[in-house]
Amino acid sequence: MPDLAHGLRHVEHVMGTVFSFDIRDTPTTAIHGALAEAVRNLHRVDAVFSTYRPDSHISRLDRGEIRMEDCPPEVHEVLYLCAQATHASDGWFNIIPAGTLDPSGLVKGWATEAASRLLHDAGAHHTCVNGGGDLQLRGQAAPGIPWHIGIAHPLFPGKLATVITVGHDLAVATSGSAERGAHIINPHRGTPATAFASLTLVGPRLTLTDAYATAAFARGDGARDWIETLDCYEALAVLPDGREWRTPGFSRYGS
Repeated sequence: MPDLAHGLRHVEHVMGTVFSFDIRDTPTTAIHGALAEAVRNLHRVDAVFSTYRPDSHISRLDRGEIRMEDCPPEVHEVLYLCAQATHASDGWFNIIPAGTLDPSGLVKGWATEAASRLLHDAGAHHTCVNGGGDLQLRGQAAPGIPWHIGIAHPLFPGKLATVITVGHDLAVATSGSAERGAHIINPHRGTPATAFASLTLVGPRLTLTDAYATAAFARGDGARDWIETLDCYEALAVLPDGREWRTPGFSRYGS
């Protein structure tokens, strides 16, 4: 069971954001090794997928300098997952939103989930891996104590929109404009999506939870109906005027 007094924490600046690791299991040599490997992998993901690095595989692929067969296996995996998300969201998840190849709406969640899986395989079963505000949770925060995750309110700095309480494996992803401005594009219009101030989605694993949160934010008015068709996903949306809506099952997690 988790031991808060003998846990392990680490913060890493990578992929243009901050990743944090909160491990509540007693650290072992295997867990320390998995954490070091997870950090190395995050830097590798950045080198392969960053759209801000002209030498990354994804940038070179977009410019036509290399072909898919010249890319490492993770590029094939990520683009396959992106295609799945695009199909499931009726095209609202799009990796060419502004005319250039950009799978970052899925990559951060995929990388965070992969880091969490490395820790789990090494014996860390009570962890929170936070990739720039998107989280993969496992187990409990302490024996009999669930994780409590505060979701920042997009309109009132310093206040929370909700607190998610969960004592089992769960992913939490939030898309919004508070941190980065109106950066999510409506792929059918080519203009910024503005229907929400933020949208928080919970689901079983972060890769698709992150991608679906982006798709729902881009979709706007039809997002609630679409999310309610998905198995094992629930959402809280905050509108620009401060109004909120929640899918029926969200009350199991959020106050």
